[in-house]
Amino acid sequence: MLKKVVLTIIGLAVLIGIPAAIKMQQFQAMADMQMTMPPEIVTADQVKRQQWPNTLSATGSLVAVQGVTVSAELGGKINQIAFKSGDRVKAGDLLVRLDTTAEEAQLRSAEAAAKLARINLDRNRGLRANKTVSQSDLDTSEATYKQATAQVENVKATIAKKTLRAPFSGQLGLRQVNLGQIIEQGTPVVTLQTIDPIYADFSLPQQRFSSVAVGNQVSITTDAAEDKSFSGKIIAINPEIDQATRTVRIRSTLSNQEELLRPGMFANVEVIMPQQDDVLAIPATSVLYAPYGDTVFVIDTTKDEATGEKQKTLRQQIIRLGQTRGDYVSVVSGLEEGETVVTSGVFKLRPNMAVVVDNTLALDAKLEPKPANE
Repeated sequence: MLKKVVLTIIGLAVLIGIPAAIKMQQFQAMADMQMTMPPEIVTADQVKRQQWPNTLSATGSLVAVQGVTVSAELGGKINQIAFKSGDRVKAGDLLVRLDTTAEEAQLRSAEAAAKLARINLDRNRGLRANKTVSQSDLDTSEATYKQATAQVENVKATIAKKTLRAPFSGQLGLRQVNLGQIIEQGTPVVTLQTIDPIYADFSLPQQRFSSVAVGNQVSITTDAAEDKSFSGKIIAINPEIDQATRTVRIRSTLSNQEELLRPGMFANVEVIMPQQDDVLAIPATSVLYAPYGDTVFVIDTTKDEATGEKQKTLRQQIIRLGQTRGDYVSVVSGLEEGETVVTSGVFKLRPNMAVVVDNTLALDAKLEPKPANE
């Protein structure tokens, strides 16, 4: 009887164990399937050595090559305004004419006196030849004629000062006077600026004084034309250092044919040095920025322990970054030339992950990127 009971228990255990073993095999197969993830598709690029222009950055202001506020030299009533606000004028063009009625009358009187003095001088010269008049009378006639001539020139100068003309070619600003207005000496009439070419003045620290020279190329950018850069060159360096700021003042000139730049604008200036920097560069999108250190994912070729096949896996590498230029960033340490780094989607990657490189949609990184609409 006991033997039958034992056999029955063993049979039940066998019947229960077989399905349990099957289930365990199924669970293991499912776990293996979950752990075997497909490779991640990434874009990649090699660490390359590049020659970058060596530049010095500064901030400055745009200054007109010639710029004045045209003011009245003498007081008087405005009889004529020959310009409109914003007009372009040439050197010598009439701007404002003041009332010169009194001066014109004085001129006619002075010219008549000068004519009479000339007649008397010519007569006395003839008489002196015949020794009819004394030498002193002739000298008096010559002095009288010179005084009369000088008076004519004095009146003409007064009339000229009441006629305001453009001292040089350029563009006028806003008119600040009105027809019929009585103005005093020094009253501002209108501003006049020459804006092509234009100056860009900036300062550099005193330790950079020996690094720059007249003729160095500069690149100017400003918020008024965000998508454009303007090329120029240094034309003058101040020979003294500012004692308050310990900086040296530098002036550059640049073409402004499109007149996008105006005096008084703030400008970002880059002085392009003759020598270039030799750097290791990677696309800026490769960097995973973090407070504890910036890293990149380097693609290594390893062997799969299970299949023995070669595969590409990721290694997270801490790096130290240098300057940024366009779409690239320089690497001071942490990478070697020729290594391959992931260039997109680095935030979703992890070390030892298997990857497949597909650069079909890779970023076309450039040192000097330009907007697509240019």
